[in-house]
Parts: sequence; C-alpha cells; structure tokens
Amino acid sequence: MGEAVQSTQMLAQPAHTDTAQGVPRPGRLRRVATRVGKLAATLFAAYYAVCLLLLVAYRFVAPPVTGVQLERRIGAWLGDGDYTVERTWMPDERIPRHVARAVVAAEDGSFWTHWGYDFKEMRNASMAVFDGQMPRGASTITQQLMKNLFGTTSQNPVRKLLDLTLAAPAEIILGKERILELYLNNVEWGPGIFGIEEAARHHYGVGVRGLSRSQAAGLAALLPNPRQRTPRNTPQYRSEILRRMSHRGW
Repeated sequence: MGEAVQSTQMLAQPAHTDTAQGVPRPGRLRRVATRVGKLAATLFAAYYAVCLLLLVAYRFVAPPVTGVQLERRIGAWLGDGDYTVERTWMPDERIPRHVARAVVAAEDGSFWTHWGYDFKEMRNASMAVFDGQMPRGASTITQQLMKNLFGTTSQNPVRKLLDLTLAAPAEIILGKERILELYLNNVEWGPGIFGIEEAARHHYGVGVRGLSRSQAAGLAALLPNPRQRTPRNTPQYRSEILRRMSHRGW
C-alpha cells in the first residue's frame, strides 16, 4: 500500500519538471523582464540627463558632432563607403530672413507660437491614421532638432520618446532663435551636406546670403527627405512653400 502511494506521488511530480528540464518558470521570466526594464529605464534616464547638459552647452557653443552625423559615418563604415562631411557654421545674423522663413513655412508653421508641440498637427495626424490614410508628419522643428542632435533617423519609438520629452526643455534652455539657428546649421540637406551654408553652395553654387526667395524655398523643400530630394525634383513643393510664405506676408 505504501509503495502504491509513493508511485502516485511520483506520477504527480511532472508538473514541476519544467525547471529541471531547463525551461524557466513564468515567475522567473517576469523577474528577468523586470530587471531588463529597470536597466533600460536607467540607461534612458542617464542619456536624457546627458542630453540636458548638452543643451545647456549648445546654448553657447556649436555642437561638434550630431547623432545623425555619427549614424551616417557608422553606416558608411559598415558599408565600406566613402563619407565626407561638408559643414560650415553660419550665425543667425548672417542668414537672410527669407531663408529662415522658408524653412519655418515648410516644416513648422506654428514654430513661433508653440512650446515644442503642435497639438493641432498631432491631432490631424492621428485622425489620418484612424481614417486609414498614410500617416503625416507632426513633429515640430524643435523635435526634429532633438532627433538630429541626439538621435538617429530611425523610427524607433524610444527615439521618438526622447524627441518628445526633450522638446519642452529645449524650448526653455535654448529659446526660439537659438533653436532655429541650430536647426539650420545642423540638419542634413543632402548626402554629407550639413548646414544651410553648405546646402546653398552644393545645390545653387552660392553662399546662403546669395539665396533668392525662390531658392530658399527650394532648399526648404528638401528637408522631408534630403538624401533623395533635389531642387529639380521638388518644384511643386517649392511652389507650395512660396504660397505659404506669401499667405503669411513673408
């Protein structure tokens, strides 16, 4: 009788053999996931703090390198491609007003009135997705600057979260004029072309101070996809930017 009871207990044990066979229990998986989550949150918070410190520095000095520039360099290195950066800093007082206005008209019409977030455009983008349409861009110039300075061109949700959470501090630390100055001097305008001065020379053969109103709109039309677009293949968007500028009295 004792042997029968012992046999019955042994038959009941396979429910616990998953650990013996090397299969982790659900509780262990949860603990591992919690630790990974805490580590990821810690790394994000540390990088966020570094970005805030750099924003304070960039209030006074030009960034020596940006995240997107590093991304392009690494991509070229992995692909055994040549990579040269053409970059010339141009202070905002030497950038014609119509150049900056063309960029604002193209990328962020509410730039001068928001605090890093255009909630109207965000709502419109959400409605477009719900209606089954292609998603539209709703990021502001401030958010795009954060992406260029501290992130990459990937659509990683963590990178987007970083852009969003840095936008408001950037508005406070940098101010509108400095944000626009940093944007014009650091975003990509073509393969290896960074900054409005090099963009003007590369695409039109003149310095930024020699750009006409139409040429400024032509450069602004490149920004959604600067590695594929040129002034020659974006005439319609250039005309739309000029229309927006005229509508605002610019």
